[in-house]
Amino acid sequence: MTPSGKKLLVIVVVALLVAALGVAALELGSDEGSPDASTPLGEGQPPQSGVQPRRGDLSDAARKIGASPKCTGSGPVELAALPMREEDFALVLPYGLMVGAHVTPIDHWYFSPADRKSPRDAYEVYAMADGILSQIQRRRIKVDTGEARPEEFRLVFTHTCTFLTYYDLVTSLDKAILDQVPELQRKDNVNPEIAVKKGQRIGYIGGQTLDFAVWDLEKPLEGFVNLESYSAGDPWKPYTANPYDYVSPAIRRLLIDRNPRTVEPIQGKIDYDIDGRIVGNWFLEGTNGYLGKEQSRYWVGHLALAYSYLDPSAIVISVGDWAGREGQFTVTGNAPDPAAVGVSDTPTKYELVWFNYVDQNGRAWDGASLVKNLKAAPMEQIQGTILVQLVENRRLKAEAFPGKAAAQVSGFTEQARIYVR
Repeated sequence: MTPSGKKLLVIVVVALLVAALGVAALELGSDEGSPDASTPLGEGQPPQSGVQPRRGDLSDAARKIGASPKCTGSGPVELAALPMREEDFALVLPYGLMVGAHVTPIDHWYFSPADRKSPRDAYEVYAMADGILSQIQRRRIKVDTGEARPEEFRLVFTHTCTFLTYYDLVTSLDKAILDQVPELQRKDNVNPEIAVKKGQRIGYIGGQTLDFAVWDLEKPLEGFVNLESYSAGDPWKPYTANPYDYVSPAIRRLLIDRNPRTVEPIQGKIDYDIDGRIVGNWFLEGTNGYLGKEQSRYWVGHLALAYSYLDPSAIVISVGDWAGREGQFTVTGNAPDPAAVGVSDTPTKYELVWFNYVDQNGRAWDGASLVKNLKAAPMEQIQGTILVQLVENRRLKAEAFPGKAAAQVSGFTEQARIYVR
């Protein structure tokens, strides 16, 4: 072989070696942090979806809601542990309650302790599945009044890159958790990345309910006509999922037994919007959707025309600004159904009254004991009237008239305001 031929052969061999090494490096890089479909997650359950994201490959929605960048896999895991001992809670309240500053239907369940008047830290709180405690937020004020209160904690658990659970109102954290987040001494919002196991004690609750929700980023709710309205305020809300779909069979039976709601969907409902109808959530125009104009009173511009979370046959109208306060009412005559009211040249009038819940014998419910088949019972005294008119598919004209009966309201005044989705 000539010298030039030998030189050419060396160049070719070197090029082939470099190419081979490059392919090997790419293959190693693609495997790192990207488990195959047999990698166990949570209680030995493999991911349910086909394409697995790489470690830390989070969607915008996942980042906004506090998912861990160290997450692996996608799809749900089985929630195989209760958040509280069976004997420590009396009932679970489903999604959809509207009360006080919660003007739109609430996006979490409530685990109500066996003794609602118990001292703080009376009951232990546990992780429902393996995962990462990816966010801790501490609160020292009452959200609706701004008054000081003892500290409580909001927690986000990342189970996969698309599946998370959430607790709130935890009265204190377990020492094993606190020891790993010294920054909580100086900050109220941290992302600690703490690995937790199913059934591990996370903290304590007492004297109040425990908030709980499931977020499944692969199954957005279909009943919100404009998801952007929540992206800056409650970005997790469109991904609020049915807990009964993810818990173990034994836990599912128990949580159905402890739920006072018996009408499907028994997990409750928060997404009532119908495009071109007045039913659902509305936000005062120009107030950033759910986020609101003032963070301290974000709900002032909220309006919801929906249904009772325990008795969905009853219309509930929830107003963020009712003579300077928030208010929730049912409707005299329980009509017309907001799901049937569309764009019109004339307003619809609702006369509003307060209500409570009664059992099948007409006895008032105390809100803390387990009673099935509750009914919303309107009170007699009229609290006022609200006038609403859908002027376009996603534009609602509304005006509240506190203290006035329907017969005393003839039409809108200059105080009427426009709400949008």
